[in-house]
Amino acid sequence: MESLKAVFFGPDPQAQMRKCNALIRTNTRQLDRDLARLKASDSLTRQHIVNASKRAQRNPSQAKQANNDTKVFARELVRIRKQTTRLNTSRAQLQSVGMQVNEAFSARKIQGSLQKSTGIMKDVNTLVRLPQLSATMHQLSSELVRAGIIEEMVDDATMDPSVFEDEEDEAESEIEKILQEVLQGKLAQAQPVTAPPVAKISEPESPQAEEEFEDQEATLAQMRGRLEALKS
Repeated sequence: MESLKAVFFGPDPQAQMRKCNALIRTNTRQLDRDLARLKASDSLTRQHIVNASKRAQRNPSQAKQANNDTKVFARELVRIRKQTTRLNTSRAQLQSVGMQVNEAFSARKIQGSLQKSTGIMKDVNTLVRLPQLSATMHQLSSELVRAGIIEEMVDDATMDPSVFEDEEDEAESEIEKILQEVLQGKLAQAQPVTAPPVAKISEPESPQAEEEFEDQEATLAQMRGRLEALKS
């Protein structure tokens, strides 16, 4: 009986709208979780930059390595923020899709017909290429095709990996901006710290500093792993 009803009357518009909204909410929650992880990584990386810079001032014998560490963490922070920007843009597009879908179903209820939307088509085509949303966005696009809101299945091309790579020319200037932003007001900025007398540099500090550096490297590796997971 249900199959005959679908043949003669088509799918239930209300059921279609509920399913579309459920898929949009699922995708929104996924993006919110990813953005929360990136926010935590942003805060942690900022703290590592501060710690490495303080270590450079505290122990001039390790200043070169510590300054290199600040740049490594700053580069990582650039990547985290670019990914955050991409996900925030995707979230806004997803919210736009949700509003347009509800408007389309409301217009169908009032007018008795449904106009295909090129705007929804464009946004869905972009979102379906986002790795973390790909599966559920395919489901959503299928529902929208069945409802007659968009044309046949959207382009299945994957996101170009190059969009995740830092543009080297821009990266260097962005790294400097990050260092100025994070370190301003928290560390002495004007002149390099004068090296203290050799007698005041205690020997036990070296193993501790080395252990701190290894901990920072391990943390950086973990953050990179989380960032890669968001992209895959």
